[in-house]
Amino acid sequence: MLNFTLYYHLKRYTTLELIKKYFPGLTDSQLQKLSELQPLYEEWNAKINVISRKDIPFLYEKHVLHSLVISKTFSFPDGSFVMDIGTGGGFPGIPLAIIFPKVHFHLVDSRGKKIKVVDAVSKALELSNVSSEHNRADQVKHEPFDFIVTRAVAPLTKLCHWGMPLLKKPQKGEKKPAIIALKGGNLDGEIKASRRKVVLFPINDFINETYFSEKYVLVVER
Repeated sequence: MLNFTLYYHLKRYTTLELIKKYFPGLTDSQLQKLSELQPLYEEWNAKINVISRKDIPFLYEKHVLHSLVISKTFSFPDGSFVMDIGTGGGFPGIPLAIIFPKVHFHLVDSRGKKIKVVDAVSKALELSNVSSEHNRADQVKHEPFDFIVTRAVAPLTKLCHWGMPLLKKPQKGEKKPAIIALKGGNLDGEIKASRRKVVLFPINDFINETYFSEKYVLVVER
């Protein structure tokens, strides 16, 4: 028989309860789309190793909530065009697209099978504000983006090398174009090596869960 404490722990993290706890203002439509992520990724993970199989029971904590925390530190203006570098199976881009329906997200990954999953999940959820591209970040040829998001893809120096040329030039009176990166661990050396002004937000300031200890949102403006 499954230990009750373990059962409660697993049940807590395989539902939307964590999302509702930290994002109480989501609409019924947004919650419905978020609830559909679990079966969709379970189905695709059985075919393609989209995310670690041991993470599937914790999809909402380790992937969805982790993606959404960006919105605790940074709000995308309506009409923004956002690139997700190294999106993998669609994180952070797809969860962000659900809660920012008036922002367009362009998800890029060098692995074609991951983009196949992105396309399938986006279609199933009817996300008209998501597009995708099978390409390397340094090979993307596109109109300039307002913002770039990314999660644990590369050192900050590389992210800035790839991303800064893809951002729009700052315009007076508008929010400055920026790279918003989810990263963990000791980032002192990485930030110093980048020679960039970085604003660092500890995720535990917004999400009081052990998993997010020593995890951060980094914002680097162009």
